[in-house]
Amino acid sequence: MNPRALLITGFGLNCEAETEYCLKAAGADVDRLHLNDLLAQPERLAACQLLVIMGGFSYGDHLGAGRALAIRLRHGLAGQLSEFVRGGGLVIGICNGFQVLCKLGLLPGFEPFTQDTPQQVTLTHNDCGTFRDQWVRLKVNPDSPCVFTRGLGTIDLPVRHGEGKFMVESEAVLRRLTENNQIVYQYIDAAGETTMHFPDNPNGSIEAVAGICDATGRIFGTMPHPEAFHRPEHHPDFLRRRQLGEPDPAPLGLAIFKNAVAYLKEQVTASK
Repeated sequence: MNPRALLITGFGLNCEAETEYCLKAAGADVDRLHLNDLLAQPERLAACQLLVIMGGFSYGDHLGAGRALAIRLRHGLAGQLSEFVRGGGLVIGICNGFQVLCKLGLLPGFEPFTQDTPQQVTLTHNDCGTFRDQWVRLKVNPDSPCVFTRGLGTIDLPVRHGEGKFMVESEAVLRRLTENNQIVYQYIDAAGETTMHFPDNPNGSIEAVAGICDATGRIFGTMPHPEAFHRPEHHPDFLRRRQLGEPDPAPLGLAIFKNAVAYLKEQVTASK
């Protein structure tokens, strides 16, 4: 049987079509479920192996991006989320989903998640003061335990956010993220160096952070949108490369979903 992914929908989340496409293309079955239905039937989460909180503007980003959705999940699903993570489930939060995971306390995930887990990191307003819709280049940390980025190096992905600046509660939190290799990937410039300079770093994230994972590598938050790069034609250099006779750009956003599905299949095989 294929791994099953639960894709939360509703209340301003708006990337369900392309996210579901990527999950199915990667080999997963998808349970698209409105948040209200999930809170009414929390057992639906236990029937899945991958939880996806996609991009959009949940609750209109009132109280701050992802805050209202994080509150609803904390008070309506915390026990089930804790069991899901302890049982080996994967979680990916994309853009607004990353904001939710941070404000919920599932990331950085230094300790096992409970309803009382405090928030230690956040994503706030871009330094430029405006919404950014652009492509960025990312360098993957080869030492990261992140399941979703295994085998990947440099990735081009689009960002679409107004609150993407990653910040930490304290230097101790940043140090722990760094020492544990939980910084999954960072914004880089044309020379391949991590950068704090706009627009290569579109938001001013500390240490150019574009995505982090928990200590196990099974919970992943990313500001760039992997679901928005699942065909070569999506890449802004696609036509130029074709005209120059260069190879088509590999749709590495899709590879992130394929890595997740491959990991889940490996776990099934290992348990037999």
